[in-house]
Amino acid sequence: MSWDVLLLRLPDNVTLVQEIPNDHTPPPLGHRHDVLGAIAQTIPEADLSDPTWGQLLGPTWSMELNIGEEDPVDSIMIHIRGSGDDVLPPVFRLADVLGCGVFDCAEGDLITAEQTSDWHGFQKFRDHVLDSSR
Repeated sequence: MSWDVLLLRLPDNVTLVQEIPNDHTPPPLGHRHDVLGAIAQTIPEADLSDPTWGQLLGPTWSMELNIGEEDPVDSIMIHIRGSGDDVLPPVFRLADVLGCGVFDCAEGDLITAEQTSDWHGFQKFRDHVLDSSR
């Protein structure tokens, strides 16, 4: 079970999903080569040997970067597993470098580096589901 967040470009000054205009079409993050270069420079420990599906391992977590095959790259879906708040800084560094917002797919909210309750909430939910299935 993963916590999924989406990196995508948003209109300026948007901080809530409700503020995104209905007719907004996010501009691409950039050409594949440039996006992969930005990831490699921002998170050098990321494994990009598969340029469509990067991986990053932390001490208590793993992260998969679903970059896809399209060029230009429209968005990046990040699948996070494990625990620990040290998983969040790489997500927000990457979002910053790509000029993106971070959308929590579980809650339907935009999140910021200062707001970690969605990540904590996901971990509680996951642990509860896994404990109750035993």
